[in-house]
Amino acid sequence: MRIIFMGSPEFAVPTLDALVAAGHDVIAAYTQPPRRAGRGKGIKETAVAKRAGELGIDLRWPASLKSAEEQQAFADLDADVAVVAAYGLILPQAILDAPTFGCLNVHGSLLPRWRGAAPVQRAIMAGDEATGVTIMQMEAGLDTGPMLHKRTVDIGDSNAAQLTEELANLGAAMMVEVLHNLPLFEPIPQLDDGVTYAAKISKEEARIDWSRPAAELVRHVQGLAPFPGAWFEVGGERIKLLSARAVDGSGQPGEVIDDRLTIACGSGALQPAQLQRAGKAAMSVDELLRGFTLPKGMRLS
Repeated sequence: MRIIFMGSPEFAVPTLDALVAAGHDVIAAYTQPPRRAGRGKGIKETAVAKRAGELGIDLRWPASLKSAEEQQAFADLDADVAVVAAYGLILPQAILDAPTFGCLNVHGSLLPRWRGAAPVQRAIMAGDEATGVTIMQMEAGLDTGPMLHKRTVDIGDSNAAQLTEELANLGAAMMVEVLHNLPLFEPIPQLDDGVTYAAKISKEEARIDWSRPAAELVRHVQGLAPFPGAWFEVGGERIKLLSARAVDGSGQPGEVIDDRLTIACGSGALQPAQLQRAGKAAMSVDELLRGFTLPKGMRLS
């Protein structure tokens, strides 16, 4: 099939690779424009831009698809289908209608649960036991289109990065399966019952609220690891908490209750396993405490 691919982050790369490996003609790849990122504010291209360049695929990064010129350029590609995976731009109706078989989306949740920008993080943070991938026929609403294919994945102790990788690989295989036998996958409308929205994670939301139960905070940490990372402050410095476990213990919320950096929560306590100081690599508790004083009785904010 003649395919336009539309995606931006690492989540999208396995699908792009799978389409090429399956022998499809990926005639163009649309992705987010390069942006300044990192401490040095250097220009950074998306993971899809990098991979499309390696594969020799025509790469396009319009800031918007709303103009008549961009919509005509898209239609002129004369694609059979557009495959979308975490692209990051709203697709106007003219774009949705241009390919012969429309636009198909790889979405990292079991729709209609967790429509929106951060389905993997929200599923972990909410304590869901399972999530999955839905292949969906796109329409104008936010992840509201009819579903073509679904598969379930147990979350277990996965953090956001681990679960994202698993869902990305699963979604890539599912999309190839759908395209191979597209007429056999009957579109199933989403029910109104069970709809939840996965809002984008804000930096302030990532801050750890020590008044919450330890078990909830473990999910908070797992759902935000490694990026943007759950964080707390010590002396005005942000420290990210990348992994932790809930343990027995009590004290004022945010209080360090031993010399191993066990921290009291609203109920129970949190034992950090891996942390990260600003501008530093991830480190163990022992490594952190060798260069940073966090004595018993200290209150963290």
